[in-house]
Amino acid sequence: MTEPDQFDIAYQRIASLDLCMDWLLAYYLDPSRVLALSPLHQRFPLPINTTQWPVHDGSLEQLVSLRPDLVIVGEFNALMLRSQLQRLGVNVEVLALPRSLIEVERYLQRFIEILDLSSITTIPNLSNESIDPLDPKLDDLRSFTEQSVVAQSTPHQPRLLLLGANGVGTGQDTFEDQLITRAGWQNYLTSSGYISLDLEGLVTDLPDAILWAAPESAALANQFAQHPVLAKHLPENAWLTTDYWRWQCPGPWTYELIDQLSALKETFD
Repeated sequence: MTEPDQFDIAYQRIASLDLCMDWLLAYYLDPSRVLALSPLHQRFPLPINTTQWPVHDGSLEQLVSLRPDLVIVGEFNALMLRSQLQRLGVNVEVLALPRSLIEVERYLQRFIEILDLSSITTIPNLSNESIDPLDPKLDDLRSFTEQSVVAQSTPHQPRLLLLGANGVGTGQDTFEDQLITRAGWQNYLTSSGYISLDLEGLVTDLPDAILWAAPESAALANQFAQHPVLAKHLPENAWLTTDYWRWQCPGPWTYELIDQLSALKETFD
């Protein structure tokens, strides 16, 4: 694959193979440089109007016929398709998925480097305001990630449960845990990883708040959060929501998510 110091011209015909790359392209680039987004972005839209952006059908044949300058994809996505493209000589760049807040910075820097966006001084964010391509909060995040995440939690901080579908909670040593802690909360769960919750145990030791981080659509996977016993024991203001799409892919909006979580915490101070 092409090394970063070999980029001497900006790619003009870029195709994406997955949702997170679709979102980054839509966030950072003018549509004239995007050859085609993946079909996934039609199912999970970013709050940027991409209805008129070109879309490929996910087939090897179409992607080869489009003759992209660059195909961009996340490390765990479209494994077979990207391998086939590489064998045919198509330029494919694979971005490593960030596993921490500081890795989000590197992830965005890598994206900006590959697409030769370093000359851009401001871009529109999702509120149509002008911001730096690398959010100014990064300096603060660097300081935070150099410290122990555990040290950020104190008994005085409200305990937040990040609850997903199928009664799965997000525990310590996860990317989401860093978001929660960075925003000033204490993670309700003290075990590592993603944990199947027990309803009786949850009611016995209630969190201060539950953040519902799953789609709002009605589904069997959502029944745990909708159980009447939780509604009975937790006041309505303890059920928090943020923009669900912000949890789906890392990006500049990750820093905006921290702001949302911090604002929600203020109601418990």
